[in-house]
Amino acid sequence: MVLEIRLAAPGDESAIAHVHVESWRTTYRGIIEDSYLQDISKDRRQQMWKGAIEQGYEKSCLFVAVDEGEIVGFANAGPERTNGYGIDTELFAIYLLKDYQKKGIGRKLVEQVARFLQEKNYQSMLVWVLTDNPGRQFYLSLLPEKVETKLIGIGGEHYEEIAFAWRDLKELLSKLDK
Repeated sequence: MVLEIRLAAPGDESAIAHVHVESWRTTYRGIIEDSYLQDISKDRRQQMWKGAIEQGYEKSCLFVAVDEGEIVGFANAGPERTNGYGIDTELFAIYLLKDYQKKGIGRKLVEQVARFLQEKNYQSMLVWVLTDNPGRQFYLSLLPEKVETKLIGIGGEHYEEIAFAWRDLKELLSKLDK
């Protein structure tokens, strides 16, 4: 596997949407209602990611993981949305196709995101994770601080999610280097 991590470019939005939809369907099967997962719109996700790419990378970023020309994962981050935790950025999304999980690609994506944010003079990062998400162990391996737990509505149901934070991007990067 020859893996490239790079900023998303115009034309990547369809592949990013594919990863987004497929990873939701595999990761959240048995957690979120199947009917909701089946109804996720790739077209809507494609338009969302097209907008993110067109927005540019002044304050936020969208990195993709590419294996032999195919986008197999992505990570998206930018200014923290609530301003309620004393954290200046948020990892909004990180998803990989199932066959590419548990191979260190997520760590590489988070590392690129953290470096990008640090270069923009940000200091800290937060991520929200569904409590039942099996990928939660990935975040715990990076020794975050647990900031809050709350309920979120998805498809008419409520699910618990946890906010994890790294108050120092330099410390996070040192954990990723190990």
